[in-house]
Amino acid sequence: MFDLPAKALRVRDQVEAFFDARILPNHALWQEQAAEGQPVPDIEKTLRAQAKSLGLWNMALPRLADDEPGLRLSNLEFTAVAEVLGRLEWASRVFNCHAPDVPNMELLQLVGSEKQKATWLQPLLEGEFGSAFAMTEPDAASSDPTNLATRIERDGDEWVINGRKWFASNGSHANCRFLIVVGVTDPEGPKSQRQSLVIVPVDTLGVRFVRNLPVFSHSSPHNTHPELVLENVRVPVDAMLGEQGAGFAIGQARLGPARLHHCMRAIGECEVLISLMVKRSQARSTFGQRIDSYSSTREAVALSRIELDQARLLVQQAAHLLDTIGNKMARKQISMIKVAVARCYQSIADRAIQLFGARGVTDDTPAAKAFTRARAFRIYDGPDEVHLQTISRLEASEQDLEGLEHYLSGDYYA
Repeated sequence: MFDLPAKALRVRDQVEAFFDARILPNHALWQEQAAEGQPVPDIEKTLRAQAKSLGLWNMALPRLADDEPGLRLSNLEFTAVAEVLGRLEWASRVFNCHAPDVPNMELLQLVGSEKQKATWLQPLLEGEFGSAFAMTEPDAASSDPTNLATRIERDGDEWVINGRKWFASNGSHANCRFLIVVGVTDPEGPKSQRQSLVIVPVDTLGVRFVRNLPVFSHSSPHNTHPELVLENVRVPVDAMLGEQGAGFAIGQARLGPARLHHCMRAIGECEVLISLMVKRSQARSTFGQRIDSYSSTREAVALSRIELDQARLLVQQAAHLLDTIGNKMARKQISMIKVAVARCYQSIADRAIQLFGARGVTDDTPAAKAFTRARAFRIYDGPDEVHLQTISRLEASEQDLEGLEHYLSGDYYA
């Protein structure tokens, strides 16, 4: 249904060749340097410089200006590339195509002032430092942003921020320089116009990191999920990102492409898991038979392939709609892929663990970490329940219900 343009296939092949020759063979070295405490492992820095010199840079940003570095792939074109990047957790960073920096760069492109672009966007585009997005709160059901308790109040030429955030991904990473904080500027305003966004440098007085949260008992200094307190944090008035009260709308514009990118990478990781399942089933025997001879093994591989190819088509459709009709009009499809890919991801990871047996629950294979990421995926960027409500509501609004009584007539089936 979606024939990728020649440009997309060419770039995908270049990225795949780079991945196979330079990234995957250095995975053990990356892990070793990360374990030594290097915030950005030296091998990652080396590979980033190589990728940038080859022009394989900022591939997830279709709105790049002429003077900004990158390939300007459309969302649909990027789908094939993102699958390759999803094979290893750190691969996206090599090409400056990683979250949360990509969606933050998109926000700055869309609504940033010239000063904000010069100060924050340009260094992000060059890969000089990182950023974070602080929306979710521990004491509020943050899937409904109208519940947010963080306050942003005007005091002369400054905004004063008070609140508590968590899961501000990579906000506590040594390379992070600023947060985009979501807070309430008008608690009495219409629900969708209460929130605003402000840019807060991480070294601002009053920003305090409380802890890095483990996810299913796993934590990493290279993929942090901090809880932080903002106590009388003061930033200048020009730190507001976009218009006051436009935070909800701006945030939704950020989340559409971000969800798409998460789904693309998850599909790439699922491809690795399916390949490992096949390899394992051909190399292992029980009770005198190779385990790929068992119907349960064949079913696990077959169902994984069916589910993954279905999910890929949904993702490509959503990417195509983002490119052609925009984020707002494609919101049903974005919610659809968020639910479908998360569930497919979890199912495939679960089957991979089962096929690997005891080894599957260790870090000797990527299956265990994939399972935890997949399970968390069903919560972050909006839980399944919220997306299902959105899909149902939009489906009802799009339906033409005229004439359906004929299908309920006994004569129709006579």
